[in-house]
Amino acid sequence: MPASLTLPRNTPMPAARPAGIAQRDIGGIAVALLSRSAALAELSEAMSSGRHVKLAFCNANLVNIAAADPALLRQLAGFLVLPDGIGVDLGSRLLHGDSFPANLNGTDFIPALLEAETRALTIALLGARPGVAERAAAKLAERYPRHCFRVAGDGFFDAAGEAVLLASLKAAPPDLLLVALGNPRQERWIAETLGPQHAAVAAGVGALFDFLAGEVPRAPEAWRRARLEWLYRLRCEPARLWRRYILGNPLFLLRILRQRLRTGRPQP
Repeated sequence: MPASLTLPRNTPMPAARPAGIAQRDIGGIAVALLSRSAALAELSEAMSSGRHVKLAFCNANLVNIAAADPALLRQLAGFLVLPDGIGVDLGSRLLHGDSFPANLNGTDFIPALLEAETRALTIALLGARPGVAERAAAKLAERYPRHCFRVAGDGFFDAAGEAVLLASLKAAPPDLLLVALGNPRQERWIAETLGPQHAAVAAGVGALFDFLAGEVPRAPEAWRRARLEWLYRLRCEPARLWRRYILGNPLFLLRILRQRLRTGRPQP
């Protein structure tokens, strides 16, 4: 059986925030204040120039996890963090007086990036259970035939397997590396392990492969328009997700209200 993922145990150092992009503090995480088109342009430029970007999507769950993990908060300071979901939008309204310009959840944003990019990209997929990334790559190749997709590996590897994986990425670094290891494992692994020699853009994409491969059903369009995809996911996977949503959502709101009390009136 493959071994579970092992992560480096080095103490992460603070990283520089992405330059030139306005950000809003949501529970200690600096979330980029970008429209969809501006976010797409930022990543397109990074991939075309080879500029290394670590990409994360911030939802209420990531805020809760990072609140108890100062090292993860420091690591996320070196990411381009995009807003994901109604929770961070509500947090933005309470703390800053306005919503984010767009809901840039990874499940929709990554396909939008592939659709918008006219240059042929090389994309590597890493993570999920054995076989899932292969099915996800096949689905993506069918939808976006101008791009080249390859599977770097599943989400189960030991230290020796990690060394082989990193050597493979270094030998042929993709324009975009999609890392589906779940929060916060994927963000920690990207922060602690990957550099410009491995990929231009390295993105933590959570359950994207499961959705693409049909492992997990995506919420119908009406649920998504109503910003209730989280409720649909809870309905489909209550045993796995009840803590994240039933306990996590009120905890997130409490964190935001405490932050508001500390900061006073909404901050721009």
